[in-house]
This record gives sequence, C-alpha cells and structure tokens, in this order.
Amino acid sequence: MTANDKPKFLRPDFEKSGGLVPAVAQDARTLEVLMLAYMNEESYLKTLETGEVHYWSRSRKELWHKGATSGHVQKVREIRLDCDLDAIVIKIEQVGGSACHTGKRSCFFNRRVEGELYEEI
Repeated sequence: MTANDKPKFLRPDFEKSGGLVPAVAQDARTLEVLMLAYMNEESYLKTLETGEVHYWSRSRKELWHKGATSGHVQKVREIRLDCDLDAIVIKIEQVGGSACHTGKRSCFFNRRVEGELYEEI
C-alpha cells in the first residue's frame, strides 16, 4: 500500500443476512467471549456513533442499548468483520462486571466436561 492509498471502508452486509448479523462481544483485555447478540444496520450505526454497543433485540423487536437499565454498558475498543461481512466481533470494555442478563460475567458459563453439561459457579 502506498501513502496515497486509503484502506477500503467496510460495513456488514445486512441485506445478505436478512437484516440481522451475529455480533460477538469479546473482552478487549482478556479476549474472553462474553456474549452473542444480533445487530441490524440501525444498531451498528448507533454503536459507531456513540462508542457504546447497541444491539437489536429479536424478542422485543427493538433497538437495545446494552446496559441502559443495568448500568453494565459495553464500551467499544475495536470492531472486526469476518471475510464475508456477515459476522461481527466487538472487542469491548465491560463496565459493571457482567455481560449476561443472569448477572454472570459471561453468557457462556455452561461447560461440557466428560460428556456432561455443567453450570459454572
């Protein structure tokens, strides 16, 4: 790339994916996967605008500012798109300690060990 070249600005391909793209929230410091949710174009643009993560709630069918009621907001540190532009990884700073609506740090607290599924305490 020469000094005159600019990198191409990319955005998720919402049309290809039916309007919703899976978004993985990952702790920017530890790289722990904290949650999986979905974004539409509105939530993606709101995330870029505010620097805090917004998702699309499939159950409520509305824009959802993560932490708006709990105070456990997700501050954007980096956004990555996959090669097909139909999946997002958002490296975040999790404010308030828990990303999961159950109060746990991560939504991925169930673990399969020796053929059995266990909930971590």
